[in-house]
Amino acid sequence: MKIGFIGLGIMGSPMVKNLLKAGHEILAYDIVAARIEAAATAGAEAAISVSEVARQCKLIITMLPNGPEVEEVVLGTGGLLEAAQAGAVLVDMSSIAPDIAQKIHAACAEKGVAMLDAPVSGGEPKAIDGTLSIMVGGCEAVFHQVYDILMAMGASTVYCGGIGAGNTAKLANQIIVALNIAAVCEAFTLSTRAGVAPDKVFAAIRGGLAGSTVMNAKVPMILDDNFNPGFKLALHIKDLTNALHTGHALGISLPFTAQITEIMHLLSAQGLDQKDHCIIAKYYEDLTGTEIRG
Repeated sequence: MKIGFIGLGIMGSPMVKNLLKAGHEILAYDIVAARIEAAATAGAEAAISVSEVARQCKLIITMLPNGPEVEEVVLGTGGLLEAAQAGAVLVDMSSIAPDIAQKIHAACAEKGVAMLDAPVSGGEPKAIDGTLSIMVGGCEAVFHQVYDILMAMGASTVYCGGIGAGNTAKLANQIIVALNIAAVCEAFTLSTRAGVAPDKVFAAIRGGLAGSTVMNAKVPMILDDNFNPGFKLALHIKDLTNALHTGHALGISLPFTAQITEIMHLLSAQGLDQKDHCIIAKYYEDLTGTEIRG
């Protein structure tokens, strides 16, 4: 079965390569021609439009920046639903607001197209090595149909519930990641100010209860003054904005999420939105005059 893949950016490109390594035939499309050429060099077939992907493929994966882009690709003029085959399956692996996933799902259902929302966690490094965590919402029977294909890109693929549940799980993930990075930076600011080197604190606590995947991934970057993006600050702001939107729609307050989002917006205003999200360290350095990196 030929798989259509739309969105060949920092995450989509390595995900396509892992599908190819697993032996799948891929028809790839992106609005940036150079990305299509790179996918073709890796072994994918190049598509000239979204419509071509929809006409040729019964399974289509999208990996796009946010909800408006997914809506345009699926629902817009010349979009997937205009040309999609009845019985096709759309797996949207973008990180979008759950209510947008539900809106797109409803439009797909009217056309006889099944849809799963299946956002991922792990950033570029895990997209490259094929060990993403994939969280899925939608029809459970459809989930089982595509499970093996998703596992070609991930180390875990978990069914979370009805449509939108995947993105709800992803929003929870993004809240925890953001606040974990902030907690690490705040704690290391304290230790550094007290004269205890952050690399020593990291070595001392990483194996204990405070240890985490976030700490292991981000502390070495902070200490090396390396803010090349594995996950851009701008994208994390997008995810947390979706989390706040969803929380407000549910009638709940997310005060810590709001605070870290404002810190991220401050860094974005300083021109740092394309840096890795662990650039949060710079906020604490500016706040306290205490350098915890380099």
